[in-house]
Amino acid sequence: MQDQIIASEFKPAWWLRNRHAQTVYSSLPLSRAPKPNLTSVDLELPDGDVTVVDWMADGPESRSGAPILIILHGLEGSSESTYARLLLQAAGDHGWRAAVLHFRDCGDYRNRLPRRYHAGETNDIRFFLESLRSGGHDGPMVAAGFSLGGNVLLKYLGENGVSTPLDAAAAVSVPLSLHDSARALSSGFSKIYQYYLIKKMKHAIRRKFNHHTAAFDWYRTMAAKTFAEFDDAVTAPLHGFADKDEYYDRCSSGRYLEDIGISTLIINALDDPFMTPDTIPTPTGLPGCLQIEVAASGGHIGFINGGYPWRPSYYLPDRIVNFFDDRITAAAEHSRELPGH
Repeated sequence: MQDQIIASEFKPAWWLRNRHAQTVYSSLPLSRAPKPNLTSVDLELPDGDVTVVDWMADGPESRSGAPILIILHGLEGSSESTYARLLLQAAGDHGWRAAVLHFRDCGDYRNRLPRRYHAGETNDIRFFLESLRSGGHDGPMVAAGFSLGGNVLLKYLGENGVSTPLDAAAAVSVPLSLHDSARALSSGFSKIYQYYLIKKMKHAIRRKFNHHTAAFDWYRTMAAKTFAEFDDAVTAPLHGFADKDEYYDRCSSGRYLEDIGISTLIINALDDPFMTPDTIPTPTGLPGCLQIEVAASGGHIGFINGGYPWRPSYYLPDRIVNFFDDRITAAAEHSRELPGH
């Protein structure tokens, strides 16, 4: 039986050892992220809303049987996020199909209904995965989530157990406790990330609503300075939660880990400025199919492990793709019947 919690082999680049430098670097032009050719496809959702899936345009045909990798982005992210572009490219290099499923109202795409997305919204990924399987894809299917997207993915996996079309999953820099993450982002230098992200979220809110159409307290939302204040003012009431505490309690992915039923890898760094080391669980109660890789450093979705400032190398794409490759090979050798068949 594998160890449930393992030390990561990741070592930060000699020129990028600070956790904030690791976190921020990938958003800079120097990061040299690839720009895959993508095709956008509308995804009509069962409740009448719509979101968008960006597919690698140069991948195998849909009925080729090639593996599919689905990527879930982080808070206010999209297929343009560096980590998504790096993983799309790595999947394409392996001959896989790959796509980014956008959360509602993210990227350059607007949804129809008076709602957006949140850290516990699992219905959209559930619908999308099942539609892929029912639509004829009979090859391996894997998924990777980053930050908030990782939380959504892990919550979905815990809710579904073994009843998922996925063969394996990976989640990176996951806020396993939303309470812990909200506190961490309200202290020290991390307040800078909080300020930046809340500014982006308010911009998105103003793009979609105004003080006449908002189904929440508009002025309280615009006055929010912390995630706790923002989530209490808008995220919770907009999505059916009594307040931020109910939202955080019900949607923190840490409470769902023990029910995960497929091979899953979590990669978190102890120096992640979006959370504290206390968010890493103990091995007690974790299922044998789950492994948590803990890095001493890496920041938040950083994990730059070498190269030079003008030509960096990244740890995550190869680590994630190789993990999936091993699981796909093992499943093929054992002729595992896919749950969606």
